[in-house]
Amino acid sequence: MSDLALPVDLPTLFVDESLLVVIKPAGLPTLVDGYHPEAPYLFAVLRERYPALWIVHRLDRQTSGVIVFARTAKSHRSLNSQFEKRQAVKTYHALAHGRPAWESQTVRLPLRPNGDRRHRTVVDAQRGKQAETDLAALERFENHSLLQATPRTGRTHQIRAHLAALGHPIVSDALYGGAELPELPRLGLHAYTLKLFHPESGKELLFCAEYPADFSQAIHRLRQWLLDTQANHVYT
Repeated sequence: MSDLALPVDLPTLFVDESLLVVIKPAGLPTLVDGYHPEAPYLFAVLRERYPALWIVHRLDRQTSGVIVFARTAKSHRSLNSQFEKRQAVKTYHALAHGRPAWESQTVRLPLRPNGDRRHRTVVDAQRGKQAETDLAALERFENHSLLQATPRTGRTHQIRAHLAALGHPIVSDALYGGAELPELPRLGLHAYTLKLFHPESGKELLFCAEYPADFSQAIHRLRQWLLDTQANHVYT
């Protein structure tokens, strides 16, 4: 086993001659970290077992969830085309601050990456690029919410920047103003589903990554806090 191999759980959702779909754990970057090139990263770990592999998309280091890789150049071209044409659909679940008044909405705020000294993606009506995110409120807690986000475009940090702009930053997202949630000290964002078409057969495929333990435990704790608060109101 090389230094790049990790003792981490990398569940495989699907593998054939064209595709590899796995669940990325939080804390493991998709690609090499330029500041720490010696540190493990997902692509290198997977290439230990699958030498022929192509990057299609990526997830932030602290984001968990479903991610797809191509296993042939032909599949790579097909998947790239699907993402560019928005035929591939990614759905994320986020634990965010606040309780939105809306049930669903589409955010259309132009975004510019590296827009400030902290290298954040910022809303910029003049120089930003079109960015659209469909949002839905799945569950509300006392001071937090579980939200579903489906990006229609693929801008850097799009979901994080859009939610922050709405006043609902993701928990433990210090870069975009999200205070830490003790039960989930990493970014509260999980790539929940991915829908695409098989490069060879054309069959529609839907992959789902169940919540990791830390994400599930945080939701459980937020539900318990809400129940405790409601019970206190009843008895006071």
